[in-house]
Amino acid sequence: MQIELIETFLDLCDTRSFNRTADRMGVTQSTISGRIRTLEKTLGHRLFIRSRAGTELTTEGLRFAPHARSLLHGWTEARHAMGDTAGAVTMRIGIQHDLVNLHFSELIGDFRAAMPDTAFFFEADYSAQMCSDLTTGIEDFAILFSPRYHPDLYFETIGEIAYLMVSTETDRLAEVRRETYILPHFSDAIAPLHAALHPRLATASLSIGQNAAMVALLGSLGGTAYVLRQSADELVGAGTCRLVSGAPPIPQPIFAGIHIRNRHRSAHRRLLGILRTRFGPSGPTLARRRVG
Repeated sequence: MQIELIETFLDLCDTRSFNRTADRMGVTQSTISGRIRTLEKTLGHRLFIRSRAGTELTTEGLRFAPHARSLLHGWTEARHAMGDTAGAVTMRIGIQHDLVNLHFSELIGDFRAAMPDTAFFFEADYSAQMCSDLTTGIEDFAILFSPRYHPDLYFETIGEIAYLMVSTETDRLAEVRRETYILPHFSDAIAPLHAALHPRLATASLSIGQNAAMVALLGSLGGTAYVLRQSADELVGAGTCRLVSGAPPIPQPIFAGIHIRNRHRSAHRRLLGILRTRFGPSGPTLARRRVG
């Protein structure tokens, strides 16, 4: 069975749209339809029902889905094993964009000291893609903001960071202008929390989903926005911005994510322990942010 048929099936399970799956996989809609027909013929069962209301899985499709995920995960692990050289163990780790600048080099140092015989491959990404990559086995471990709960995935809260409101215009919340305010969208959880805290600002016309981009915009265009505590300290210290009094910090939990098959493996437990120590309440990363 061609693995691309499994990949197409699983992507369509996620999108429930032949058009969107075709866009995501970089092929035509007819190619997607052809792959699904081939898979259905191979299995001897119809997997999807297409109607004006959309695309839905059949009962057989629902039954096949966990087996398809298992097949793809096993195939990906096999490719990784064949690609590793000299018998070295490789750990592929995804990390949320906004966490890369939070003592990232020290985190890598912790990992390498604990597992000196392991080759690490890190990639900065967003939560949705990391969850998808964990499901398929493309990644072994993820450090992320927004878990996408799935029967094949395990998530654990390992700590919390905070975003603070800063401004190039004012240090008073009542004087913040909606016209020059930049909405934060660093994670799925932040948007509704921000709307509850600042309903007057929730209709601002510009929204950013990455801390580095937010800092760059404040430096070039000015205005008011939430940024990571470390970035806020740097902007205030440089005289670029002022902290906005009366604006509460917005907390953002940090999660570790792994495939359920790896939950009890020693290497993954060791990484979880390092992350709990570094990002937990008494960890060095949080302690340094408090000092700042």
